[in-house]
Amino acid sequence: MFTTTPDPHDIDEGALEVHAPKTAAAGVKAVAVALERGLAQAGVGRTVRGMLRINQRDGFDCPGCAWPESITGKRKPAEFCENGAKAIAEESTVRTVTPAFWAAHPIAQLEGRSEFWLGSRGRITEPVVIRPGETHYSPISWGEAFELIGEHLRATTPERCVFYTSGRTANETAFLYQLFARSLGTNNLPDCSNMCHESSGFALNPTIGVGKGTVSLEDIHRSELVLVVGQNPGTNHPRMLSALVECRKNGGKVVAVNPLPEAGLMAFKDPQALGGIVGGGEKVADEFLQIKVGGDLALFQALGHLLLAREEREPGSVVDRLFVEAQTAGFADYREARRALDWAETERATGLSRAQIETVAEMMIASKATIVCWALGLTQQRHSVDTLKEIVNLLLVQGNFGRPGAGACPVRGHSNVQGDRTMGIWEKPTEAFIAALEAEFGIPFPRKHGYESVETQHALEAGEVDVFVSMGGNFLSAASDTEHTKAGLKRTGLTVHVSTKPNLSHVAHGRTSLILPTLGRTDVDDKHAGGRQFVTIEDSMSVVHRSQGRLRPVSEHLLAEPVIVARMAEAALGEDHPVDWRAMAEDYDLIRDHIARVIPGFEDYNRRVRTRDGFVLPSPPRDTRTFATDIGKARFTVSPLEYLTPPAGHLILQTLRSHDQYNTTIYGLDDRYRGISNARKVVLVNPEDLAALGLADRELVDVISVFNGDERHAEAFRLVGYPTARGCAAAYYPEANVLVHKDLVARESNTPGYKALTVRFERRR
Repeated sequence: MFTTTPDPHDIDEGALEVHAPKTAAAGVKAVAVALERGLAQAGVGRTVRGMLRINQRDGFDCPGCAWPESITGKRKPAEFCENGAKAIAEESTVRTVTPAFWAAHPIAQLEGRSEFWLGSRGRITEPVVIRPGETHYSPISWGEAFELIGEHLRATTPERCVFYTSGRTANETAFLYQLFARSLGTNNLPDCSNMCHESSGFALNPTIGVGKGTVSLEDIHRSELVLVVGQNPGTNHPRMLSALVECRKNGGKVVAVNPLPEAGLMAFKDPQALGGIVGGGEKVADEFLQIKVGGDLALFQALGHLLLAREEREPGSVVDRLFVEAQTAGFADYREARRALDWAETERATGLSRAQIETVAEMMIASKATIVCWALGLTQQRHSVDTLKEIVNLLLVQGNFGRPGAGACPVRGHSNVQGDRTMGIWEKPTEAFIAALEAEFGIPFPRKHGYESVETQHALEAGEVDVFVSMGGNFLSAASDTEHTKAGLKRTGLTVHVSTKPNLSHVAHGRTSLILPTLGRTDVDDKHAGGRQFVTIEDSMSVVHRSQGRLRPVSEHLLAEPVIVARMAEAALGEDHPVDWRAMAEDYDLIRDHIARVIPGFEDYNRRVRTRDGFVLPSPPRDTRTFATDIGKARFTVSPLEYLTPPAGHLILQTLRSHDQYNTTIYGLDDRYRGISNARKVVLVNPEDLAALGLADRELVDVISVFNGDERHAEAFRLVGYPTARGCAAAYYPEANVLVHKDLVARESNTPGYKALTVRFERRR
């Protein structure tokens, strides 16, 4: 029987414990923690059944990260990591949030709770509603809930409706969801891509003609050199560590570039190998560059300078001239821009020595197959797009596209965040996509671009949103400028959250608000006329494969996401609408048939996705060494040097995850690798910076960010001396998101500047 486990306790920030950071990731401890969390949340039977099916060919895709599985070899019995196991434990939990929970907890009380406390309550069992003037959520039938949604949507105009999407939404749901929004008449389709890898798309599309990575898992195994930049694989995508170790075993080298010396960048203790159990683990990085936050553009420009200087001294030793001349444009301008370099400024911008940079340049020159991997450390700064274009320049110089072991690798953070964009979750749809939709469904769709995430925040604050629908996710805690975003959500006429567990977005509700409980990735989806259904996922390397839940849902009242979307559409558009929503909700093959006719690369979708490993989407740079840009060639670009320079008495702060969380979901309070436990309101600062600022380790401070003359405040944070780069600091999100001004964004992509905060500290009085 499913029950609620009461736990009145929330985080006690005064219980902070600090230990020495770890120097290796994973190991036996990771296995123990994974089992402990699973057993505590779901019990023995559900934990074992779930773990046997995670990322297996006959199971379900982990709802955590988007790292791929092998499509050429045998998979491990445990094809998941510690944080994947935590994600499964959270979803397969037997703890439940019933109507009794909502009756016992008024909104005024829930507003004082943390994300950790709310998420640990368990799975939501029934739809609930709160209406104007009410203090509690209360049960509502599914039929009444959909009628309420339909009434609100019909009472307003399409441009005043917003449809937000979480990255874990499956392909079938995402396609239906964008079809629903566009059938209403809006492209207001913000998603979590806007907050993470949007900068990658804005850099890659105009330079190589595709906004995705150009490598496979096997490419990483066979690469001669892999640069891992601005990411922490030990926590955020731990299975990547196995691939990096495999690369080194095959003779390749790994360079890590990061402001913090994360454990997963140093060594990996594979718990499925003897060395990971009894030894010190396998080395991960051959070189570690502890760069300043925001200094990556300067680093890549310096590397470009060194590569081209060698080519000038030794013609033919570095540049792939045949490739550059035949397949690229702009090389002459790039070469001229990189001819001279101010080394003093480069060292000041990066915090690195010339010798360190020259060492990596020599590794690149020696490599015939180089991959550059990156994540949010590079995408969430003012100059992110220029930084990523500079990576493309380096790869183009040596012809590192369309050859084994080489290419660009933006590492997506959330399972199917890449697939959602492929399915049309984008506020700026192409004409080709809209025309294909119209040809398929025979109705007109809007061309005008809609709101992305930051534009949605502005619209919410201005009172220009009447209906806000969130398909999964937690918009309030994911977005920047928390207090302003909260105020905007509360101005909305109707907020609708399709969710599995409570979160703070439910608390910052519109005047009327619905919470609609849905099946998770692990749940059996069998309440359909067409029988048991499966969904499909696209991983970080463009492989599309099946995912089918195996666990019995915790409540008979849960509906699958495609069913929820279809019923919202019927309620808003009427049952006589030309799109047969109900048929698609009953048989997901019908959704895939539509996708096959609308989206290139998905031809014969239903047959191909039922093969052993699914199929790989086409990528011209990888497959044919061609580039579908507007000029038909890859494009070198030239950007000015830019880096972050805080005024005296200030530091540059980046937000990051703890090891015990995934995005806005807080699994626990043990940031084990960094040695931080039992608290989250902490700021990691280099001890030398603490001394220079006249502050002490463990001192309690308020953190103040400054942007364009505006200040944002985060109260009562504890300073912790930590070996981060000089001049830099770090704090956990979502707690630190309150400091990120909504106008602090990356140019072009509008991605929030979570890695670009200018902050100072004030002692608590």
